[in-house]
Amino acid sequence: MSKIKVMTDSSVQLTPEEVEKYDITVVPLTITIDGKSYVDGIDITRSDFVKKMNEAESLPKTSQPPIGRFVDVIKKLTADGSQVIGIFLAKSLSGTIDAARQAAEISGQSDNVTIIDSELTDRAEGFQVLAAAKDAQAGKSMAEIIDHVKKIRSTQKLEMMVVNLQNLIKGGRLGALSGRIATMLNIRIALQMPQGKLIVAKKGRGKKFTRAFDERVLKEIADNKEHIKEVGISYVDTPELMEELAEKIRAINPAINVLVAETSPIIATHAGNGAYAILYYVE
Repeated sequence: MSKIKVMTDSSVQLTPEEVEKYDITVVPLTITIDGKSYVDGIDITRSDFVKKMNEAESLPKTSQPPIGRFVDVIKKLTADGSQVIGIFLAKSLSGTIDAARQAAEISGQSDNVTIIDSELTDRAEGFQVLAAAKDAQAGKSMAEIIDHVKKIRSTQKLEMMVVNLQNLIKGGRLGALSGRIATMLNIRIALQMPQGKLIVAKKGRGKKFTRAFDERVLKEIADNKEHIKEVGISYVDTPELMEELAEKIRAINPAINVLVAETSPIIATHAGNGAYAILYYVE
């Protein structure tokens, strides 16, 4: 029986220990800051990226891995006859998944490579990747792994708070006029990603809006506390505040494993300073 290997992209939120233990292949995205390109996670760390982003003259750009990089990875993973399952960040956020599909065709391995849109990114993508990798190590079939991944994907939640809209304005995701008004009024936005589509769930002003956001998400977790095993909290530059939030989740149910970590450049670029996300799924 052929072995099943797992690959994903560098927007995923995984610990180095998880990557090593479950033999996960992470294909890095490319980042460009003021004309200089970096390979995500290799030439630049997440914390270094935020520093460079804040010092940059213009908004950094992130792009999917070159197709050639994907071709090399796929050829290497399938060289021993293995099958590959690739789980990537939402198509609505990046062309990474299309690049992976093209690479599978170019390498002549389309029949041996299964590509899945996580419909999310960060730790939510990580939950799916970990499930696939654990299933593969347990000897489950490709069909069983795909079914498990889709089951997790169907109940996943991403709740994101953007407190500084400057990067969204710079990136053209808010019109110039509405952007200026939002900044003057200290507008913050809550984002969600149902079925892989990024939407503004709510808008509000100041810290009061953020507190209400936290309280709502904590209540949702409390209402499902027996059916949530894992929660990811990802942030741009507020580690202490996020640890405080994690402690509130642990107080709801100490059995919930909470991973607090810096988010990827692709999220930090658009979400900006102070942004954070809470990610989980219900079993």
